[in-house]
Amino acid sequence: MTLLPIAPAWVLAVLGVSAVVAIWWHPRPSGSGESAGGHWRLTAAVVLLGVAALRPGVPGDEVEATATNLNVYFVVDTTSSIIAEDWGGENPRVAGVRGDVADLALALSGARYSIVTFDQVARVRLPLTTDTTALDAALATLLPEPAEYSRGSSVTVADERLGTLLQQAAERHPERGRIVFYLGDGEQTAEGEPPPFTIPSELIHGGAVLGYGTSEGGRMKSTRARYDESASYLQDPTTGADAVSVIDEDRLRQLAGQLGLPYHHRVAGESVLPVVDGIDLARYGSTEELERERVRARRELYWPLLLGVAGIAAWELGAGLAGLSQTRRRRPGTS
Repeated sequence: MTLLPIAPAWVLAVLGVSAVVAIWWHPRPSGSGESAGGHWRLTAAVVLLGVAALRPGVPGDEVEATATNLNVYFVVDTTSSIIAEDWGGENPRVAGVRGDVADLALALSGARYSIVTFDQVARVRLPLTTDTTALDAALATLLPEPAEYSRGSSVTVADERLGTLLQQAAERHPERGRIVFYLGDGEQTAEGEPPPFTIPSELIHGGAVLGYGTSEGGRMKSTRARYDESASYLQDPTTGADAVSVIDEDRLRQLAGQLGLPYHHRVAGESVLPVVDGIDLARYGSTEELERERVRARRELYWPLLLGVAGIAAWELGAGLAGLSQTRRRRPGTS
């Protein structure tokens, strides 16, 4: 049982003692048992009110906001290869990405979420928000860039944008943890080697690099302005055959090292939740708002005490009305 007094304990003690003294201050008439009974009932009411003012309670349901003090950034590959059909058979990789983001958000319930996508450029598709409906909507519309606009992409093109977001978050709310999940296949299609991530290690407090795809690779549906279910596939201009995208795990491990995060190859049917184990929820899961949530989840025990006070008040009111009625009956008549 815990107590949440509505005022400092010494204030409640002073008020309680003063009320009891006031009740017993006037001497009762000799042999007046009813007067003595009234004094004891009023004393009991004061005691019940005093205990109720301490707000006793027991823990209620668990508060799900275990990660209230976290900012979680999902950095998602939206190049054409994200719809390569090698996720759990012939499903597009984006299906795995959507499912993993949703599961991670649920595991980090109460956090603030942001989605940053990258293809030729990096874009903030979802600014930091606690609105899971907005997150679901962003995931549902997570589509690759149209193939006709693709000119090659770098796996680290989100470096500057992500770094800026993390730096701004650190300056505005340094007490919040900053978690980064990079979700992609590591395929570098821009010319040359990608520049490394340059984000300072102190800006990232956890997360993971998640890899999607297989060494055998998968074909990609042609996308024209939006991803559809057309039967055509992207063609390899050098061979004229269907283009195949293959995961580059060496590249993904390299990116993980640059970000200071672990790398995990994702396989359909396997839980993504183990990647959350390295996040210090004990450190980032206790904030003023979370404590208020826990208070609201308590099962309060003061209301039965107030019912007792109400019963005593009703008793005293009835006794007073009865006494008044008797007094009127005993009053001498007037001519």
